[in-house]
Amino acid sequence: MIDLLVAGGGPAGLATAIHGALAGLDVVVAEPRPTPIDKACGEGLMPGAVRALGTLGVRVTGGPFHGIRYVDGVTGDTAEARFRSGHGIGVRRTELQPALAARAAELGVRIVPQRLDRVLQDERQVTAGGLTARYLVAADGLHSPIRRALGLCAPPGPRRAARYGLRRHYAVAPWSDLVEVHWSARSEAYVTPLAPGLVGVAVLTAQRAPFDAQLDCFPALRARLTAGAASAVRGAGPLRQGVRSRVAGRVLLVGDAAGYVDALTGEGLTLALTAAGELVRCVRAGRPEAYEHAWRRLSRSYRLLTGSLLRARENPYLAARIVPLASRLPRVFRAGVDLLA
Repeated sequence: MIDLLVAGGGPAGLATAIHGALAGLDVVVAEPRPTPIDKACGEGLMPGAVRALGTLGVRVTGGPFHGIRYVDGVTGDTAEARFRSGHGIGVRRTELQPALAARAAELGVRIVPQRLDRVLQDERQVTAGGLTARYLVAADGLHSPIRRALGLCAPPGPRRAARYGLRRHYAVAPWSDLVEVHWSARSEAYVTPLAPGLVGVAVLTAQRAPFDAQLDCFPALRARLTAGAASAVRGAGPLRQGVRSRVAGRVLLVGDAAGYVDALTGEGLTLALTAAGELVRCVRAGRPEAYEHAWRRLSRSYRLLTGSLLRARENPYLAARIVPLASRLPRVFRAGVDLLA
């Protein structure tokens, strides 16, 4: 029997598969889409994610970055903090996902081109898509069909405007070795160095408008993007996804399927990669229920910092002061960046 059946061949699912294979488990990944799989993403791997990939034996190349810079589009204030140890890497999703898939294949993980449908489970096994395993991992994304089918979606919390992410690449030389976050009244634009002649620009916003119209909110940034687009626009959202529990019997949730607050702090991939290791540890110990506590412990800083920043962003008075305050309180800003890194 399969030990671990993983639904989804994105970074979270493949990281889980690699952790499982390294732990001696028989792992199968079900993914109907061909490699490479792209996704709307800021494409910046924080130092913690770079270290996590190294632990898995996955090496990626891209644009190194050494910290975070906030830029206020109205006041011109800036705040920056460099990582105290290690560096991040800006890497295209179309390069990260194949690197993980190659490592999984090297370890003997089988990838089957199918989508997992109805989930049936008892106290000994779980079946989905005609495949039976000891455990099923739902790594099927932000709007996880498995999570929804199992009734694990949490009811809506306080009424908030839904936020979306849009991403496009530009064939211009990176002008900084930092990830820049440009702030406007209602949205943010993240600029990530990806290669000597390529940057990625991801916009987070609650405003429904085309990408070019979104960039009009950042005139200084738009002036730098003179070479024109190097890719089509990709979008994702709504970003906020509440989840009742990460465990339902023999089914466990990882990555975006496990719940999402927002992409404001860029911690999604780090959490996905590290949570995958905790999931496998709990499964190997025969204590899948312990994964819920492990996930909450790992995600505590992400949920606290991202939630706090998002609440400030939603308050017009506080939103206008985020970058000026970060500029005037550099130690506080550095401490936040260090925690994220």
